[in-house]
Amino acid sequence: MQTSADGVDGAPAPRENADLLGHENAELELRRLLEAGRLPHAVLLSGPRGIGKATLAFRLARFLLAASNNVAEMVGGAGEGRLWVNPDSGAFRRVASGGHADLLTVERAYDPRRRRLRSEIVVEDTRAIAGFFRLTSAEEGWRIVIVDGAEEMNRNAANALLKILEEPPPRALLLLVSHSPAGLLPTVRSRCRHFPLSALPRQVVLQLLARYRPELADTEASALARLAEASIGRAVELADVGGLALYRSILGILAQAPCVDVAEVYALADKLARPDAEDAYRAAQELLSQFLARMAARAAGRRRGSDELVGEEGDVMQHLAAHADPGRWADLRGRIDRDFANTDELNLDRRQAIIGALFAVEELAR
Repeated sequence: MQTSADGVDGAPAPRENADLLGHENAELELRRLLEAGRLPHAVLLSGPRGIGKATLAFRLARFLLAASNNVAEMVGGAGEGRLWVNPDSGAFRRVASGGHADLLTVERAYDPRRRRLRSEIVVEDTRAIAGFFRLTSAEEGWRIVIVDGAEEMNRNAANALLKILEEPPPRALLLLVSHSPAGLLPTVRSRCRHFPLSALPRQVVLQLLARYRPELADTEASALARLAEASIGRAVELADVGGLALYRSILGILAQAPCVDVAEVYALADKLARPDAEDAYRAAQELLSQFLARMAARAAGRRRGSDELVGEEGDVMQHLAAHADPGRWADLRGRIDRDFANTDELNLDRRQAIIGALFAVEELAR
């Protein structure tokens, strides 16, 4: 499953999505800036993954492109007064199909050698933006570029983008979508108008889970919403890979520390390292990182047992909290995150990455 940073499998892709929930204030502010003639040449939309950042980016792009073509496409709908465009309009359909001549989307490209997406956006991808902006608008309006997953630009790609930001062409808009804006060059961030988007309210996540995964029981949907930390994209991904069962397997292993069952560790690693387990492997990375972040907070006394995401979590954290101080749990999280990143970048053995991470937790609990 390969989707946008904000994509939800089984739901409309961000470029196709006519709905936006939970970010009305940002949408209204963008509309106000546009009507006042003060829309900046570069906008950074940040926030947790899977909350609708890319959906808002395409919504703004579609609105501007529709305005270039036909104002009538934008009025009379339920979203009047926001960035609404009639889903039956030509502008909407061309953006949804990826066929609008005045819109370019940049994201990680597919690597045919490794048979998966590249780990970063490379300089050739961002150089294409400069060429695109030099072209005359096909419809005598805006030229718009959306960089989805902007923090994934490598250094050379980011520097190439910076040159564009320093001398933006007229009637050009660059929309950066990022769930980790700290990963962007400070000089890139400083040249953008930043709109940090908040996590979705839990009721909105539950509403969307009922729409996209109606087969989930209420208790399961509620647990997924907590585990996904108010991200509908992540909640659906976890539902599809059996995220609750996977998290409980990880907790079951860690509950045995400092004497974990080696056979269980190897069995889980074998399962996650299979070629067809890409999504489960990614979910396991995130779940373990999330657990360690919560573990550090629990050891520091900032979380109580009542904050647990699933029933077993509180007992496991209470068992482990006495074995190390908060700083050591936080350091372990950073080290494991770096090890997983190196595994991806260098195409190392994923099985060993999982085994090493779980045994590192065990070692800290001795």
